[in-house]
Order: sequence, then structure tokens, then C-alpha cells
Amino acid sequence: MFRLVARAVFALLAFWAPAALAAQLTDVAGRTVELDLPARRVIVGEARQIHVIAALKGEHSFDTIVGWRDDLLKKDPDSYAAYLERFPQIARLPQFGYIPQGDFDLETAISLTPDVLTLNLESQKSARDSGLEEKLAAAGVKVVYLDFRLDPEKNTERSIDILGQLFGATDRAEALKAYRREQIARVTDRLAAVKDLKRPTVFIERAPGISGENTCCRTFGPYNFGAMVDAAGGRNIADGVIGTTFGDLNPEQLVVSNPDHVIVTGSNWAAESDINQFVPVGRGADMSLARQRLAALMQRTPFPELKAVKEGHVHAVWHQFYGVPYEFVPIQQFAKWFHPELFADLDPEETFRDFHDRFLPVTYKSGYFASLAEGGH
Repeated sequence: MFRLVARAVFALLAFWAPAALAAQLTDVAGRTVELDLPARRVIVGEARQIHVIAALKGEHSFDTIVGWRDDLLKKDPDSYAAYLERFPQIARLPQFGYIPQGDFDLETAISLTPDVLTLNLESQKSARDSGLEEKLAAAGVKVVYLDFRLDPEKNTERSIDILGQLFGATDRAEALKAYRREQIARVTDRLAAVKDLKRPTVFIERAPGISGENTCCRTFGPYNFGAMVDAAGGRNIADGVIGTTFGDLNPEQLVVSNPDHVIVTGSNWAAESDINQFVPVGRGADMSLARQRLAALMQRTPFPELKAVKEGHVHAVWHQFYGVPYEFVPIQQFAKWFHPELFADLDPEETFRDFHDRFLPVTYKSGYFASLAEGGH
């Protein structure tokens, strides 16, 4: 009898949700937003935010999500498949387009009676200029801006905190931030102890092989992947040339810089690509195909004449690391590529597997990195 009562009490506690309380939060755009927390009905304005939400909510990741953007399915279908397998109900979630492209269905969004819509910071201008913010406010829907992409160093932890508040997972948010800091420090602390550190030069190319003529050389300034290169003990050749998050480097500048390493970002973009020359790294990726595509990209002008290509220091990294606070994984992998002897004992794949085991409701599958050199992935 006691066991039956205990089970009943446990079941009630498992499904009990704390009462929402009126509160204020400040989003990464500096806006003060008043709403009841935790939110009961959320539209996730970029579905790739699920990589963070899942780390906060685990088995209950989708309990309060009533709609999301279509980008996870289109830009990261391997991750979408993992979450669909674990949470089959997400196949029925309404999907929305991208606000800056004018594809967001406001009427459908309002009909879902959400408490809040989370948006990435780069959508703010379009949301404001189009009147979307004002129309949502009139319908009682709050807009909260996050940023894991434009300036992650400044905004990542704040964005994690905001999602922790929205989803009633503030303790978990603290654990996620602590884990992330600890894993980054495994690299930065060791580098800091090296006297006269020699930093190899690095060119990191943003998403080549998706569309058009597949020309060179879209890259990163001092933010995002550019900052990850720096944290891992490399020197981004675009730093000081490009001051924004993304920009185009002149191919002649690439030749003059003649970097020690070339890294390209890749993902499974089959749903969006018209030329299918991208490197499809990601969860469960086909490494043979990834290396084949990576080698083909190095045939473009001016890559064959670069030192990095001649010496086999050519790599690919999962592009989606650029928009979620999992950057500790590429920082560790970059460090092994740049300083193999110093980080011989570091295993980024084991780190990411451990992170999945501790935080995520989906299983780990390798495939997030590829290299042309044997043993370099």
C-alpha cells in the first residue's frame, strides 16, 4: 500500500509545474520584458535553440513548446532526426519561416496563443521595422531576443540564463554554464602556461559548397569561429582585416597570408543546396563522403598553392557549432589540430559524448569533424 501511495505522490511531483509568477527579464537586446515565468507556451523563433533548451530541460524539452522555426529541419536535418526519434510529437509542431525573409506567419503564430516568442538578435531589425514586434505585443505575445551567434563571447551566458528563466530551469542553466567554462579552460589554461606560444595561422571558411559558383572566401572576423580559433591557440588571418562576425576575404589576401591550417565549416545542407559540394559533417556523418567533398573544395583557386593544403592541414568542422554554446568542443578539436603534442591527451569526441550523457536527451553519434590528413579527425 505504501509503495502505491509513494508512486502516486512521485507521479504528481513529476508532472507538477511551478506556478508562473510575474517577473521581468532583460534580453540581449537590452529590452526589459515583463511576463509570467516560467512561460507556459513558447514559440521558438529559431529551432536550433533546441540544442540549448534540450540541455536545460532534458526529457521535458518540448513540454511547453507550441511551435518553432523550420531551420532545424532544413539546416540541421541530422539533429532533427535525432530529436524526432526521441520526441515523435515534434513532427506535428507548427513550423515558421525566417522573419528577415518575410516568411513568418504572424496569424498562425498568434492563433497558438503563445506567451513568448524567442528570436535571434539578427532578426530584431526586421521584426521591429515590419511591425511584427508591435503586432505581437498587441496580441499579448512577448518577444525575447537571444544571441549565440553574432557575439557569443558577450551574449552566450546571458542567453542561457534567459532560456533558463523562460523554461523554469535556472539551476540547470548554471550547470550548463559551469560545464562549458570548465571544458574551455582545459584548453585556455594550458595555453596560458606556455611561454612564447607559437600560434599557427588559420583560415576558416564559412559554409563553402552550398550554392552558386562556390567561390572563395567568406570567413569570420574576431567573433564566433574566429574567436574559437583564437581560444584554441591559433591566429585567425582575417582578424584585423574583417571587423564583423562574417565577411569576405580577398583571395589574394589568402595567398599572401599562406595559412598553416585551413578549416571549412560544413553541415548537411541537402535541403537547401543547389550544387551539393558542401562538406556534410554532423551527427552520424559519412566520413568518407566528408573527406571526398573536403578534398574537392581544396581544388578551387587559390587553395592548391597554399602551404596548409600542401602539408595536409585541412579540416572541416560542423557549422552548427556557430550558433549554440557547444563551442568548447571545436575549441578542443582546434587545439589538437594546432598544437597536437601539447593536447595529445585531450579527446574532444569523448568530451562531446560526456556532454550528451550528462545534459541531452538524445544519443551521441560521431561525425562532427573531418581532416584530409590521416589521423587528423
